[in-house]
Amino acid sequence: MKKIILPIVMFVLVSFTAGTIKLTDAEREMAVKELTDSRDEMLSALDGLSEAQLNYKPDAETWSLVEITEHLAITENGIFGMVKQSLKTPADPSRRGEVKMSDEQILGFIEDRSTKVKTQKQMEPTGQFGDFEATLETFKDSREDHIDYLKDTEDDLRNHYAQLPFGTLDGLQVILFMSGHTDRHVQQMHELMSAPDFPAE
Repeated sequence: MKKIILPIVMFVLVSFTAGTIKLTDAEREMAVKELTDSRDEMLSALDGLSEAQLNYKPDAETWSLVEITEHLAITENGIFGMVKQSLKTPADPSRRGEVKMSDEQILGFIEDRSTKVKTQKQMEPTGQFGDFEATLETFKDSREDHIDYLKDTEDDLRNHYAQLPFGTLDGLQVILFMSGHTDRHVQQMHELMSAPDFPAE
């Protein structure tokens, strides 16, 4: 009987340990800072702009600041949804070798606007949140939820994974990708605001 019970106990202990690996303090602080900084940079870029400035479009194909903001509100929950989906399966340390990029490389990759990428149809702005203020509040509320999650979570984000077109990311890297995606579009906002015919007020 003891020979049967001991393996069961060991299995339970190993399973519990493998499923409760927490983020380090440094990882948690880094990710919270990334999310906070990219949000603040976005809000700073949009602060005090007039309706004419927010809706300015140099051509029919270029998004306005309002449309960029809506895209970020849509993708905020869409990208975080990949994290939630990954947590539905057991933590799997054996897959760590599939993760080929470092945290720094993820941020650098997504923030680099030298290569333009067309977004998926469901991520395109359509006015679904209402006016600009409602759209911005949607983004801010979602980002605050995600920051709060990171501050408190005990999920093993390093051993859950999501598959993106360019490779496998762990859960924390998906969150960093989300933050870097915000930074990428803040750059787009500044590019738009530097256009010669951008409204002065």
